[in-house]
Amino acid sequence: MSSVTTIWRERRQVARTRRAIDKALSRTSSPAMRDELLTMASNSHFLGR
Repeated sequence: MSSVTTIWRERRQVARTRRAIDKALSRTSSPAMRDELLTMASNSHFLGR
């Protein structure tokens, strides 16, 4: 069973990752790059789930 601290750290990491993805998506210059980022982001392992 995970401790509260471990759960909190995992959630913070997921939030940081999501913010980084959102920031990268806002900076993309091409639809192909946006699609690639969305493909990576949709990978459940990438978000730590």
